[in-house]
Amino acid sequence: MDKDFIPKTGKMITRETKKQLRRVTRILKPLKKSKSKKVGLSPGTLVYTGEKKKDEIKITLFDYKEDSITEKTLKKIEETFPFKETDGTSWINIDGLHDVNIIEKLGEHFEIHPLTLEDILHTSQRPKVEDYDSYLFIVVRMFFYDSEQKELKSEQVSFVLGKKYLITFQEDTGDVFDTVRDRLRKGGPRMRNGGPDYLAYALIDAIVDSYFHILEQIGDEIEEIEDRIIVNAEQRDLQTIHSLRRELILLRKSVWPLRELLSSLQRNENGIIRKQTQIYIRDVYDHTIQIIDTIESYRDMVMGMLETYLSSLSNKMNEVMKVLTVIATIFIPLTFLAGVYGMNFAHFPELQVEWMYPWGFWGFIVICGGLMYLYFKHKKWF
Repeated sequence: MDKDFIPKTGKMITRETKKQLRRVTRILKPLKKSKSKKVGLSPGTLVYTGEKKKDEIKITLFDYKEDSITEKTLKKIEETFPFKETDGTSWINIDGLHDVNIIEKLGEHFEIHPLTLEDILHTSQRPKVEDYDSYLFIVVRMFFYDSEQKELKSEQVSFVLGKKYLITFQEDTGDVFDTVRDRLRKGGPRMRNGGPDYLAYALIDAIVDSYFHILEQIGDEIEEIEDRIIVNAEQRDLQTIHSLRRELILLRKSVWPLRELLSSLQRNENGIIRKQTQIYIRDVYDHTIQIIDTIESYRDMVMGMLETYLSSLSNKMNEVMKVLTVIATIFIPLTFLAGVYGMNFAHFPELQVEWMYPWGFWGFIVICGGLMYLYFKHKKWF
């Protein structure tokens, strides 16, 4: 097995352990993002707290109504300004938040409160909904599960929902909204006539549905590890169990507030969320409850796996100690005889008997050891 040397500790660390440590670090990133960049600044100051990137921000637009749809990629943020008020519904998606000037310009034109823009750029928000006079601000977390690396990645998605438009903000390109885009392109009447509130529901529903897929993959990994530790527990299994536990904690931290968020959207009375859309939001709420129950079940399973792992190690240690005890017990009388005949005395009567050493001494040792071995075998001690 490949190993690296750690100078500070003088210990060796395996490649597998390094991989698990990197996995835990990626899992904890959303939980450990620092606010040091914002210390001492006034509320509403726009500072991006995510990872620094050099890629250009990608702006995509869907403007649609019952009988038509326009889909295009925009080069400048100013091109989105005419879509604040249109005859249909406008969906503006921003991939990338590292250019604060673009976010600020968009906020000025669409009259988005500075505190909302601050929360959009602070990418470690908990899921929530805030009701402003002309729009709703919604924050959810989107997860991706890398099946090859077996690690969970998360990203904040922010929604600014107005009466004629929906603006979504993502940290990076790539999302789970392809099914929603396909429904818009195919021209389903419910999707085209639903308005921005129905579009927001469809996007949130896509995120919630992706949780089921992620939990299914985590469940498969739990079953695989559970079967393995019962047969032969290894150190890497303990690291994987801790990684799974942290992933489930991260999921739970994101899904529990989502339940409260959806409940608030169902009770919303400012007219942005219509009654016909609230019925669909209720369905997403039910799915969220199912996800929470699944997460809690998996957490119990992971904790049970930890106990199984420790029990397996204890059983293996007991087996080793039992074998060593049997060996030591067999050699105790043999060691006694060797000690007696190893004393420096001249007058041992049996030493004068011919063949005493090969047949008497060694014969007795072999017979004694063999009888003890057969006795332990009969008792099934090994």
